[in-house]
Amino acid sequence: MRRRLLAFAALLAFLGGGLAAVLVATGSSGSHTRTEARTASRPAAGPKAKPKPRIVQGPHDSPVPVLMYHVLGIPRPGTPYPELWVKPADLAGQMDWLQSHGYHAVTLGQVFRYWREGVALPPKPFVASFDDGYLSDFTVAMPTLRRHGWAGVLNLVVENIKPGDITSWQVRRLIKAGWEIDAHTISHADLTALDAAQLRHEVAGSRANLRHRFGQPVDFFCYPAGRYNTSAVAAVRAAGYLGATTTNPGLARPGQAYTLSRIRISYSDGVGGFAEKLAQATR
Repeated sequence: MRRRLLAFAALLAFLGGGLAAVLVATGSSGSHTRTEARTASRPAAGPKAKPKPRIVQGPHDSPVPVLMYHVLGIPRPGTPYPELWVKPADLAGQMDWLQSHGYHAVTLGQVFRYWREGVALPPKPFVASFDDGYLSDFTVAMPTLRRHGWAGVLNLVVENIKPGDITSWQVRRLIKAGWEIDAHTISHADLTALDAAQLRHEVAGSRANLRHRFGQPVDFFCYPAGRYNTSAVAAVRAAGYLGATTTNPGLARPGQAYTLSRIRISYSDGVGGFAEKLAQATR
């Protein structure tokens, strides 16, 4: 009798342990499954998708004013070409006038995306372009445009990247501020007076140099002193540029991609003369 009781007790212990193991396993699995379900229901973290650009429905070939600036400052008596200068206070007043009249600064790249792909531009777009590469592009133009949330276009001569004009570090700061960097030759040479090899060096060489130095597309070219001929235009096309700006007065139009007109801003314009030039061009 005693042996029977002991055997029965051993059987109960065995069965109880097995049942406990099953319950523990089931509970753990259920808890793990519920945790997985909760985790799976959470949205995955990741970078926010960029909003798709708005595409214009209908024509997208409107002309755009491209303003042409050079040095920002007050020229000393006897300075060559004083009309190429613009007072910093006048630049500020001109940008204030543009904003108060509903204008918005864009880059040439944005203009071409509008012309070619129909990517919408802001109301009343304009391009602020600055030729050659001067210290004032960094010290005056950048903060002046930045106050309005705008960026400009720097038409950069490679040999002007040096202390006293504009340094590589300052150009990179412009890029960080959203500026577009375009080529204006190696040495600001008259392209109409060069042979084929020299022309290729100034046009294609400047693009290659700036792309390597700053890692930017450099998709546009600016003819030094506005001088160009059929050979210069052919060299610009062959170098892979999408377009080029001149000193021809007027608005930039999509049918003249390699001879884009601009509006020259001069020292004597002030704000009133500036507004009149823009009004004449856009009539």
